[in-house]
Amino acid sequence: MDTKKIEQAVTDFLIAIGEDPTRPGLVETPDRVARMCQEIFEGINYTNEEIANMFNKTFDITENKNDMVLIKDIDVFSYCEHHLALMYDMKVSVAYIPNKKVLGLSKVARIADMAAKRLQLQEKLGNDIAEIISLASDSKDVAVMIKGCHSCMSARGIKKANATTITTTYTGKFKEDINLQNKFLANLAL
Repeated sequence: MDTKKIEQAVTDFLIAIGEDPTRPGLVETPDRVARMCQEIFEGINYTNEEIANMFNKTFDITENKNDMVLIKDIDVFSYCEHHLALMYDMKVSVAYIPNKKVLGLSKVARIADMAAKRLQLQEKLGNDIAEIISLASDSKDVAVMIKGCHSCMSARGIKKANATTITTTYTGKFKEDINLQNKFLANLAL
């Protein structure tokens, strides 16, 4: 990430909106924004495969009964690739059917968090998380639900502050079996 170009772009942006980048409250803003970008867009630096390799700590299980592992309400935030607007109050829920091994629970949350640290669409974020979970766990059977608010809907344009977007992504058995989908959705309601 080119922090010097980000700093220059922020300075140019401040001037373009009629601000004075030399006033005391804004003098350090370009540097702060550049450092913030390194943090909030960290996921841009990695492919889905690289994220899967970063967080693929698994534990062998002796029996595979096709039981679902579900981690719900993982808090993440992201930024809309259309307006660079914050996607907030996002809750990610991930389920998968283990294939002779399970992922460390924190790894599922880390995968969701890292995938969200990109310019995104919520629909794409669900697909990315499902792909990374599949790669990291060796399971083809993954379900992801994301519920979130988008400031491009709440703070601008239509200005509907209470609008919530819910997306689902199903792969493998979750895509093929409506009963498994219903089990996933029922467990989310618990």
